Amino acid sequence: MTQGLDWALDGRDWPHREQSRFVTAAGLTWHTQQWDGPPHAPVALLLHGTGAATHSWRDLAPLMARDFRVLTLDLPGHAFTSLPPGGSAAPQFTLPGMAQAVSELLEQLQLQPDLVVGHSAGAAVAVRLALDRRLTPQLLVGLNAALLPLRGLAGQLFSPVARVMASSSWVPRFFASRASDPAVAQRLLDSTGSRLDARGTALYARLVGNAGHAQGALSMMANWDLQTLAADLTRLQTPLDLVIGLNDHTVPPAQAERVLARLPPALHASCSRLPRLGHLAHEEQPEEVARLLLSLFAVRAGGSDATGGA
Repeated sequence: MTQGLDWALDGRDWPHREQSRFVTAAGLTWHTQQWDGPPHAPVALLLHGTGAATHSWRDLAPLMARDFRVLTLDLPGHAFTSLPPGGSAAPQFTLPGMAQAVSELLEQLQLQPDLVVGHSAGAAVAVRLALDRRLTPQLLVGLNAALLPLRGLAGQLFSPVARVMASSSWVPRFFASRASDPAVAQRLLDSTGSRLDARGTALYARLVGNAGHAQGALSMMANWDLQTLAADLTRLQTPLDLVIGLNDHTVPPAQAERVLARLPPALHASCSRLPRLGHLAHEEQPEEVARLLLSLFAVRAGGSDATGGA
């Protein structure tokens, strides 16, 4: 099996290491980070996208913890969460399987999120959780949400090519060896339309330079079925709000309008636009995104206890 990140070595200076816990659920050992928040505060679950990890929330999570109990986690095969048995064909890499695995983790932790925030592909996991009635939060928020399949030839080739790459043991190692070059890692980040500080850039370089993490990300992409998810959006019952960075070069901002058109009108879904910010908007401007998330939740929760300022 491809070697993943080593907590004793790669995690020695991981952001918020003191909040980390390792939990066994759904046949995996999960890396989680938890903030207690105020007494009796609502629970916020933050789900990262493909190829990321808990570090993606390093600045946003503490801000959210002023008003919420916060849980972040590394998705299966990502960063410090173990690769599932079965390799790239493991059910935990499919969208329904990953949603089920996350729900089993939440059962183990005895947490019922009131707010679920998903970034990019993490938003697809959040929506699948709600569609399958594994979670019943008051609000889902998609940050630059990847909820629709790619159009045209790219969409037809994406999953088959990813499957070939994920099933080959040498591809993740080759990708990681190339991405370990700081210049390559920087180009990958530049392609998102976001500009991160040196700390954020170094953390992504650490991730993409690890063959085990690359294996997890490729396996997730290989098994993703957004055609079914897109069709199922019409029966979503949980409120969903979208937040998009208008400089996102990864998920086209125009996709948000197509998502809104598929949602039931009764959800009164909203779309908030962030000028100048890219795909990693929550890492570029965590304070702005925290204020927006708190405001969106307060509206949906009817002015509940989450009324403080971030």
